[in-house]
Amino acid sequence: MDIYEILKNKGISIGDKIRVDSIEGILMPRTEFVENDVIVLKMNNGYNIGIKFRDDLKIELIEKKKEQKLEKQKHKEFDPSKPTVSILACGGTIASKVEYKTGAVFPSFSPEELIEAFPEIGEIANIKVRKLFDLFSEDMQPEHWKIIAQEVAKEIESGVDGVVLMHGTDTMHYTSAALSFMLQDLPVPVVLVGAQRSSDRGSSDNRVNLVSAILFAAKGEIAEVVVCMHESSNDDYCAVHRGTKVRKMHTSRRDAFKSINISPLARVNYFERRIEYLTANFKKRDKSRKLKLDTNINPNVGVFYFHPGSKPEFLREMSKFYEGIVIAATGLGHIGINPGNDKLAKNFLPVIKELIEKGIPIVFAPQTIYGRLNLNVYSTGRILEKAGVIGSLCDWTIETALVKLMFVLGHTKDMNEIKKMMLTNIAGEINERIEYEL
Repeated sequence: MDIYEILKNKGISIGDKIRVDSIEGILMPRTEFVENDVIVLKMNNGYNIGIKFRDDLKIELIEKKKEQKLEKQKHKEFDPSKPTVSILACGGTIASKVEYKTGAVFPSFSPEELIEAFPEIGEIANIKVRKLFDLFSEDMQPEHWKIIAQEVAKEIESGVDGVVLMHGTDTMHYTSAALSFMLQDLPVPVVLVGAQRSSDRGSSDNRVNLVSAILFAAKGEIAEVVVCMHESSNDDYCAVHRGTKVRKMHTSRRDAFKSINISPLARVNYFERRIEYLTANFKKRDKSRKLKLDTNINPNVGVFYFHPGSKPEFLREMSKFYEGIVIAATGLGHIGINPGNDKLAKNFLPVIKELIEKGIPIVFAPQTIYGRLNLNVYSTGRILEKAGVIGSLCDWTIETALVKLMFVLGHTKDMNEIKKMMLTNIAGEINERIEYEL
């Protein structure tokens, strides 16, 4: 039984306001995950509820849906007293607008639509908006990073005071790391921002995140690639994270993004429209500085996650597809090499030596996320470093190590030069000392 067909026969359509027993709401479209005998209502608080149909259920039409056209606000004239921020849309739901009469979600890409949905941003800056992609972040590829970097460079060369990139959250920290290497000597901030909760939910974080990101792009003093997202689960502050030291640490929390091994660079007070700097260790805004754009990357790099039961043969097979491999290693930087000749243990050392001799660099990153690799502490680490493994004394994340190796392999295939570049701190990805721990 399809209850929506029954409702249609009663003259009730999607978008109508109805009462089901004592519950009032807008009749919403049913997703593929909802059973045919369930009615979906959007209540006044913005949340959806599913009601299973019963024969004694009382359904009453309150008001028919009114066809509405989305009114565009007149775009404000350029104000020379305000900074100018360019917003480049790469995907994600952060800039979507909800028409609450029906619950429909519309993407907002023009300045008029953005300012209509978030009127406060027009008070902060002159807004320019362009759509680059409409991608789920899991569909983002290294080739997209190149395009983003090139388009950011165009906006900076046009004289804007900052750039905001609207991006899906799942791979935003990969993109922020890639842009940190591609956009060197930035004169102004480049701010990635997303939303953990979609704009049709009462708990959406899109407004606080976007307004804070635009404020930071317009007035922030940190001329680096950064990520601006909720600092806590409350709608009060956003943290500004360095692009190479940030990671998504929760599947759904609004404060999912955390700085790894350092504190956030800054904090944006959403209500007071105020920026608080948490460190002096950053590159300062200087519009006279000349941006260096470098999009030479080699995307043929993969990650091998070492675990009990993993097989050396699989690592060897990866060399058929990748020109560089990052190994997510245990502890201080370990992978099984079976120095005690245990009959059940696996020995990865011959394969690692074989790959390095073939010119495939092996880079270690810590599974633990927090902390620094040190291959000099235990004999396993010393043997691996002697074999040519790269990463000792580095505190990069797995994602940043992956992206950096792509960048390095885009510039050289000489193994000595690869090691030298990997161990050189290019974009704040390697700390001299751990400033902050979870």
